[in-house]
This record gives sequence, C-alpha cells and structure tokens, in this order.
Amino acid sequence: MVSWNRSSVSSDGMDLAVFELEAPDAPADRPTAVLVHGWPDSHHLWDNVAPLLADDVRVISYDTRGYGESTRPDQVEAYRLEHLAQDLFAVIDAVSPGVPVHVIGHDWGSVQAWEAVTTPGAEDRIKSFTSVSGPNLDFLGEWAHANITRPTPGNVGRALSQVASSAYTAFFQLPVLPQAFFSAFGSEKVWTEFLHAVEGTPRENVSFAPTLREDMISGLRFYSANIREKLARPNPRPTVVPVLEVVNERDIALRPAIYDLTHTHANKLWRKNSATGHWLPYTNPTYLADTAREFIAMIENGTSSAPNTIDRARRLGPPQKLGGKLAVITGAGSGIGRETAYALAELGCEVVLADINVAGAEETATECKAKGVLSHVYDLDVSSTTAVNEFAENVRRAHGVPDIVVNNAGIALAGSALAASDAQVDRLFDINLRGVISGSRAFGKQMVERGTGGHIVNLASAAAFTPSRELGLYSASKAGVLMFCESLRAELAEHKIGVTAICPGIVHTNITSVTEIAGTDDEEGNRKRIDAFYAKRGFTPDKVARDIVKAVLANKAVVPVTPEAKFGYRSYRFFPWASRIAARQKLTK
Repeated sequence: MVSWNRSSVSSDGMDLAVFELEAPDAPADRPTAVLVHGWPDSHHLWDNVAPLLADDVRVISYDTRGYGESTRPDQVEAYRLEHLAQDLFAVIDAVSPGVPVHVIGHDWGSVQAWEAVTTPGAEDRIKSFTSVSGPNLDFLGEWAHANITRPTPGNVGRALSQVASSAYTAFFQLPVLPQAFFSAFGSEKVWTEFLHAVEGTPRENVSFAPTLREDMISGLRFYSANIREKLARPNPRPTVVPVLEVVNERDIALRPAIYDLTHTHANKLWRKNSATGHWLPYTNPTYLADTAREFIAMIENGTSSAPNTIDRARRLGPPQKLGGKLAVITGAGSGIGRETAYALAELGCEVVLADINVAGAEETATECKAKGVLSHVYDLDVSSTTAVNEFAENVRRAHGVPDIVVNNAGIALAGSALAASDAQVDRLFDINLRGVISGSRAFGKQMVERGTGGHIVNLASAAAFTPSRELGLYSASKAGVLMFCESLRAELAEHKIGVTAICPGIVHTNITSVTEIAGTDDEEGNRKRIDAFYAKRGFTPDKVARDIVKAVLANKAVVPVTPEAKFGYRSYRFFPWASRIAARQKLTK
C-alpha cells in the first residue's frame, strides 16, 4: 500500500490537495519531482510509479482542479490551461520554494505542464519536464494547420489518422450527453475492463480515486475549455526547459506524427519512442520510472550513467523514424549486415555491431559514427550459444535492452548433401540455425522482461522454400530459420514483439567467394563461377537492407526480397511439383 502525506495549496481560489510520498529511508538531499495526472485520474495514477522513484527523488503529486480531493469549479473558464499552469507553479512554490523541480506529466497532466514550461521564466521553477502521452496543444494546432495547408497524400493521411484517434474529444465537448454517459457507465469496474480491453492494462494493482465517476464528469471541462481554441488559433511559444518526450507508438489517442514540430520550439529536447500504449503508468510503471529517473539524473549530473537510451534520444532536428532505438546486428562486418547497420544508422539507431571479423565490424562502425550515431563493436562467434548469451547480457548491461535485433550472421554450403563432412554439417547448422535461435532467445527474453515491445529480424533465404539438389543442407538450415520465425512470431505477438524472416535470393555478398562446395573435384573453379554469376546478377546487399528496414517499420512476417525469391515463394506454395522438377538441375560441375 502506497502511503501519501496530504497537505493543501491555495491557487486562484482553488484548494489543491497535495501529496508527498512517504520514504523515510531515502536520502534527504534528493531533488524534487512533481507528478501531474490527466483525465480521468487523480494522484493515484502514480501509485505504482512513485515508489520506484523514491530512492532518487522526493516525490510530490497533487489532484489537479476538478479531480479527487481538490476544488471542482463549475465554470468551464476555470479550466483553461493558463489557470492549470498557475496551479502547477503554486504547488512548486509550496513544496520546493526557490529550488526548481522536475515535472513528470501524463495525458492532460502533460498538456498543462507544457503550458507551464512555455510560460516565460518557467526555467526558474522547472528544471526538467518528462512528457508522457500529452502534447502541447499549441504545437498540435500548428501541426494540424501545416498538414491541412500542405495537402500531400502523406500529410492528409497522417492528419486523418489523428482525427480518427481523437474523435472521442468531439464527443466529450457535447452538452449533456457525455455527462449522462459517464454518470451511467463511469464505475471503477467498467473503466478497469475498458483499459484492460484496449491495451492490456492489468485488472489488479491499478489505483483509482473513490471519486472516479465525478472526476470523469468534471474533467470533461478540460476539453471544452481548451481544445477548440488551441486548435483554431494556436500560439506556439518556445521553452528552454529540458524536455523528454516519451512517445507511445501504440497510443490509442495520440499518433506519433503529432510530435513532429516539437523540436522547433524546445531547444533542449530528447525523445524516446516505445511500442507501448497510452496508459504507460499502469501497464509498465517500471519502464516509465527508469526512463524518468535516468533523465532526471542526466539533468542533475550533466551525464547519464544508465543504459536506457536517453543519451541517444537527443533531438537536434525533426524526429527520425527509428530515432533513439538501439539495434543489434550480427554479421555486421560485411554484406547484408553492414548495409543493414548503415540503413538503421541513417534512421537514428544506435548500433551494436557483432562479428567474428572484428576488423570488418570496426569499418562498419566508423561509417555509422559518420552518420551521427553511437556505434559499438563486439567480437562474436554465433555458433557458440554460451558466447551469444554472454554477448546479450553484456549488451544489456552496457547499452540497455535492444529495440531491434538482426540475426544476420551466416555461411553457405553447396554441393552434395551425401558428400559433405560431419564437421561441415555441424558448422553450418551451428551458425545458420542455432546461432539465429540463440540470438532470438537471448534478446527475446530481455524484450519480454522489459515489456515495451521490440522487433527481431532473422535472415533466412529463398533457399528455405526453393529446393535444390546442391543446396539441400543450406536449404534445410534456412527452412529451419523460416519456420522458427513463424512460430516465434506467434509466441511473442502478445508481448508486442515482431519477428520477421528475411528471404533473399541471389544477392552478391562475400559469402559466395568463401562458400564450401562438397563433392566436387573443382571446388575453387565452381566457387569462382558462382561468385561471377552472383556479381553479374547485380542485386546488392543495400537493397536487402532497405527491405529489412521496411519490414521492421511495417512488422512484416516473411519478406522474400529478390524477384526470384518472390517467384519461388509463390511457386512452392501453389506449384510445388514445378519446384521439385527445377530442383534437379545441377549448379556446379
């Protein structure tokens, strides 16, 4: 049970109920953090977050006007954002006179905190602001006008997506009807079931005020007092307060695109995206607490020591599609792995590059750093499950849990399955199949434990569904990868973790020049002929990398890359007899 000590603060004739978390064993010299809730919550929104912060910050929260134990004015005008911002300043002045505090806001708590931090002189009272699922309404209005006045298909699509997500706000501003609706259905049980249904919020250990129904109704005035005016006549103002935007990519109410213009007004802005929903304080309080604590520590100390991506989320321009993400790529020293690292770096990912060829990985890292991202190199032999597990743990400790993992490392083996040596077979399956499984399991466990989603990409091959008399063993290893991906995708879907099998066809990489060919009298000559054919084909690894990025962004399951791979994928599904006949053709002499 969370223990809060209650006090009162007067602001603009309102009596605000203020609460300080009891933490008798915590250091006395901690900085202060003020946590601000939204609709239809009270300070109890933070019951699962606050204790996780208590060792590092003195935690204060309050019931904003219209909620919980605070005054509920009847006039809509009383809920305008300028009044709510003054309430926040009054609380700060009371709990931390003369010493600026850190503010964490969710939903309307974030919206009103944005109003406060864009008020001139706010930096004298607010040292940092962590914004969760609540935009600056002036910035939002500016974004909406920009998308309407520049009606490109992309702009219109994004605008319509947000309109659909925000349709409930129009209902909330109607007279009588929304008040009647929440009078009838605003019980704690109904609200709990609704949150559980829309984004999996737990039914237990979620706290609401006894006044939940009344809060739902009085809180509707926030919408009536602010939405129409701010969207119709936005007045965006700058802020010098350091801001961290926590963007929930699965937010049912707010699309990530609406934050595109924040960087034009906040000159100390960080952004952290995750595959989470609107009610992050309920669904993953640990993740939110870790994120806020690291940001506060960074502002207090000037640097970040915890590996939770805050440092790499710094925004110096418009948000990048994968900005602030951490990506791990195996086999990153050349070929598809190298080009995938480049593609992810261009979209803002910090990259961890692993390869048994460390010198090659270092070359990849140098180019990634030139693109302005952090890059780290590890020596890794994926054929060793022990080594992969140790690598995953080292990454977690040093850099945090990755958002994207690309298990790319692989080798080829051609020729007769009967002529191959046991050592060749073991090495092939240890790298191509067991290495993929080990990497997926090690990092997949981390992603599940973190609880904020992620994506795993595994390199299969068109050989997985294109039988060939001279690629039987290689095909078997890649077919195993393909089916493993399909199965793992089903297992991890409930955790919002995507899994993709990438299936390239004929792609010219250095793998062809070192391919072992069993059962041939002219291995070197055959290898040169295969390499020359692949080179003449002209399909380069950067094209595969582009498809990998698209697969991550769209969460695709199976991606045949080259034209022959796409043909083979459909041919084997619908005309397997044709694939079997084609498989009899010899590739080598």
